[in-house]
Amino acid sequence: MSFWPMSRCQLVAGSQVLPLPEQAPCHAAYENSNDSWHPEFQGSASPCTKALGVPACGGWGPSSCGFREKKGVLVLDPQLLQFGGPSSSVPALASSPAVSISDVDTVREGHESELLRNLAEEFPLEQGFTIVFHGRRSNLDLVANSVEEAQIWMQGLQLLVDFVTSMDQQERLDHDWFQHGDKNQDGRMSFGEVQRLLHLMNVEMDQDHAFQLFQRADASQSGTLEGEEFVEFYKSLTQRPEVQELFEKFSSDGQKLTLLEFVDFLQEEQKEGERASDLALELIDCYEPSDSGKLRHVLSMDGFLSYLYSKDGDIFNPTCLPIYQDMTQPLNQYYISSSHNTYLVGDQLCGQSSVEGYIRALKRGCRCVEVDIWDGPSGEPIVYHGHTLTSRIPFKDVVAAIGQYAFQTSDYPVILSLENHCSWEQQEIIARHLTEILGNQLLSSTLDGQLPTQLPSPEELQRKILVKGKKLKTLEEDLEEEEEEPESELEEAELQLEAQMESEPQELSPRSKDKKKKSKPILCPSLSALVVYLKAVTFYSFTHSREHYRFYETSSFSEAKAKSLIKEAGNEFVLHNTWQLSRVYPSGLRTDSSNYNPQEFWNAGCQMVALNMQTAGLEMDLCDGLFRQNAGSGYVLKPDFLRDTQSSFHPERPISPFKAQTLLIQVISGQQLPKVDKTKEESIVDPLVRVEIFGVRQDTTRQETSYVENNGFNPYWGQTLCFRVLVPELALLRFVVKDYDWKSRNDFIGQYTLPWNCMQQGYRHIHLLSKDGISLHPASIFVHICTREGLEGVES
Repeated sequence: MSFWPMSRCQLVAGSQVLPLPEQAPCHAAYENSNDSWHPEFQGSASPCTKALGVPACGGWGPSSCGFREKKGVLVLDPQLLQFGGPSSSVPALASSPAVSISDVDTVREGHESELLRNLAEEFPLEQGFTIVFHGRRSNLDLVANSVEEAQIWMQGLQLLVDFVTSMDQQERLDHDWFQHGDKNQDGRMSFGEVQRLLHLMNVEMDQDHAFQLFQRADASQSGTLEGEEFVEFYKSLTQRPEVQELFEKFSSDGQKLTLLEFVDFLQEEQKEGERASDLALELIDCYEPSDSGKLRHVLSMDGFLSYLYSKDGDIFNPTCLPIYQDMTQPLNQYYISSSHNTYLVGDQLCGQSSVEGYIRALKRGCRCVEVDIWDGPSGEPIVYHGHTLTSRIPFKDVVAAIGQYAFQTSDYPVILSLENHCSWEQQEIIARHLTEILGNQLLSSTLDGQLPTQLPSPEELQRKILVKGKKLKTLEEDLEEEEEEPESELEEAELQLEAQMESEPQELSPRSKDKKKKSKPILCPSLSALVVYLKAVTFYSFTHSREHYRFYETSSFSEAKAKSLIKEAGNEFVLHNTWQLSRVYPSGLRTDSSNYNPQEFWNAGCQMVALNMQTAGLEMDLCDGLFRQNAGSGYVLKPDFLRDTQSSFHPERPISPFKAQTLLIQVISGQQLPKVDKTKEESIVDPLVRVEIFGVRQDTTRQETSYVENNGFNPYWGQTLCFRVLVPELALLRFVVKDYDWKSRNDFIGQYTLPWNCMQQGYRHIHLLSKDGISLHPASIFVHICTREGLEGVES
């Protein structure tokens, strides 16, 4: 969405008008996720061009500045609130030549940017600010000519972001399509522009029929569409015959649903049960557009469609959106959203390390982040992927970012998984930074000062940050109050070296596996003391753990080791996870930051299944899907049979008493699916829908519809897919829409993933997400879902 100001010196933000500076636009640098340095973008000559190391050119675009690889022009134009520039060279603008306000998540002050802090000697941090985009798109750092200009831009941009966020979805949609279609930007749309718009909207329509709709909407008979005329034209395009047919099936007069008729629909089709009567009144009051309809307790076709398209008509059960699970159980009873090598925003060999990795992970609800710490210059520990070319960031910056963002999304505890490779001296610095920067947020002793008998719950640990790492002593020894003579230096050193050995092996890239450390530093007592409930210990066997370890000690497993244990001793692994926490991490061979399938480890009850959250794809879709429930808090209660200390469940050989179910999904239609390649105006997608189930191995399967040729706007499938599911408590459903291509692999359009227990039956809309998990509104698919007990009539 683009916004035009009333004049060059004014920025329209909702009902507010802000003055803009007359000077040349800001200059910008972007945070490149693939490089450890930041290419700069040229612009008009000013003091900040020197600060950014950019030669003055006095121009506005590539024609005046010259354009080389990794050098270019980025214009933040006061006359048009878009971020324009050569899209092929700017990661933040890679998908289009201009970024709309709806792509912006927030605006941050300059002091929060690593790049701008590095340039602080050249200009005041107050002159800089950062545009943060939705998803995994790189941030955009901007430098204004003065502090005043920076404040104006920050306030104006944030007001626009807030304004767009608060807009009615239909208003935003009408506005967006009109702006796309109005090619010459004259505020009206000719029939030629309408024809172009139809291709942009992914619909192939007979020209005569399109012209009839155009003439019907052109009430002024001016030969163009303006304002409400376009709205009427848009409504005629978005008619839903499949919903109209459903509406008429329950409506006696085809014009409205009476209260009793709507109750019948909610009971028979939506499986709402006894609450249908009360729910019907609530839904009519919420979604019926006419006041007279609300008074008479009837639902019109428009109201019915609004309900079906709303969160109440969504496939995801709204009762699962807030905190709905018991949060008073011990930590080991929950799946915990976990990140691997959180500091990386790129690959494992040469990628960039950035505090942005922690900010993004924490804002998406991640509750366990990893910190690899090494000795740094000037006595300050640094964070990076050891023995690789990844860039390095100060540990204290990481701690500060964690402290600031830990509880913005969720109040439940954050776990710092420390991989400590530092000398004694720098370990003391680590302990000091943790204590001083985190303050009361850091948990440095047991909650009540007493020896616990089980791990505390997420509820008890709200807004606390826990350290997971090596520890010199047991918790019992830490809590002893007896005054004893200190052990001899030899005994103390032996104890420390033994504790140092109980650690997760450092994951090395293939090129560095031959490098071995000559000696290991001894663990510093001040850092050891900060580890309370999450002491890291080496795993030898399940028997060894039962005989020698305590409930507050936790082990880490490589994906290969965890897979092997599941196959060899799946039930033992399940039982192990009923009393102790486990963390699974990706293989060191995944140098491209790819991910494994987390589902098989969740099946065994592993709590902290760590993923490279910077990498989009199926695996992160599953993670986002599982943790979408429970307010996105990062904690999900495991099924009963994975919490029972006497459980007989084996993830490879599931047996009763788990109730198998049959799932029937009728894929009915799609709405306004986006183009895969937006650069090809004439191309129209050929969509198909694939339904995938992930759970125990016997349940993991997929089926898909046929494709609909040349229609991404309102494709109709009407096909039913049937599945058998042995352990629905562990199942995740993933709906994927793809563009059929007979010449190559089908292109991804959108997806949506959710847990089985959060699925609503009946006629439901599934609102699609991009690869980065960003809403593709209004893109959706319309389905009918039915489940029944047992597997009768379903082929294996």
